[in-house]
Amino acid sequence: MANTTKTQIPDENASFYDRTLLTRAVPFLTYTKYAQIRDIPKNAGTSMIKFRRYGTLAAATTPLSEGITPVGSQLSVTDITATVAQYGDYITLTDVVDMTSEDPVLMEAAEILGDQFGDTTDQLARNIFAAGTGVTYAASAGTRVATVAGDKITGTLVKKVVRTMKNNKARKMTKMVNPDSGYATAPIPACYVAIVHPNTTYDLKDDTAFQPVEKYANKANVMEGEVGAMDEVRFVESTNAKVFAGEGAAGIDVYGTIFFAMNGVGVTRISGEAVKNIIKPLGSGGTTDPLNQRSTSGWKSTFVAKILNQDFIHRLEHGVTA
Repeated sequence: MANTTKTQIPDENASFYDRTLLTRAVPFLTYTKYAQIRDIPKNAGTSMIKFRRYGTLAAATTPLSEGITPVGSQLSVTDITATVAQYGDYITLTDVVDMTSEDPVLMEAAEILGDQFGDTTDQLARNIFAAGTGVTYAASAGTRVATVAGDKITGTLVKKVVRTMKNNKARKMTKMVNPDSGYATAPIPACYVAIVHPNTTYDLKDDTAFQPVEKYANKANVMEGEVGAMDEVRFVESTNAKVFAGEGAAGIDVYGTIFFAMNGVGVTRISGEAVKNIIKPLGSGGTTDPLNQRSTSGWKSTFVAKILNQDFIHRLEHGVTA
């Protein structure tokens, strides 16, 4: 077990550190901001949640006949299940003399653990969403392995993705998870949202159709991490954007820019157990720590992500400028 030394941990209010951890985590949660959030009630007797997707009805274009009841339509229902799993980590801190520690170590630990929790959750969601079946390849050969560095993201490719999503009847996003709270929703202007890597942003800025965020006429509803817009798509930058390392031609990295529409993906948690900062202070170890030399601070969360409709999420695979 790796120890962090020269620290003594007081027994502080746990809820304060829970809030600190979550506050630090929220900026990392890029991929979960555009998902439905469904919680499983605590003590519900199950760790599985059921998302229910209803199919659309065909237009009723046949005139009604007087006095005759029409046949009616059958509602199509598809159940999508997901099972939450637990994730977590902790750090061990050893006691030296309290006077030698100048920093509020529990606070620092909660912040660092919050960063880790947010990064972990974001990557878990990203990996699920990046496995979607809807994909457009920048390579003319239409495969990932054929992608070369010159197969960069372009306005034409973005328009192709938008066309595909519209033909799939994918509705534009009109709300996202509130970046301040991490769970409530906040309205956004109607758009499709794409999460891009900084290396992709570099190429987008060379496209004349791309409008950087600093040139928006109205910046009132700019999303956290938003870098610009193009053809009904707003681009949000994240270093966690999917990269298929070494999977392109000659072993180049292929970048997976994921486009989101409304109700394409979902995430779930167990209510009250989304994340906790668990602190074991000095003296809590019993006979395993007979000299009260160690304390720990960690996090544990319950989480799962799921694609709810493959037609409402799309991946554009492309290269980037070296």
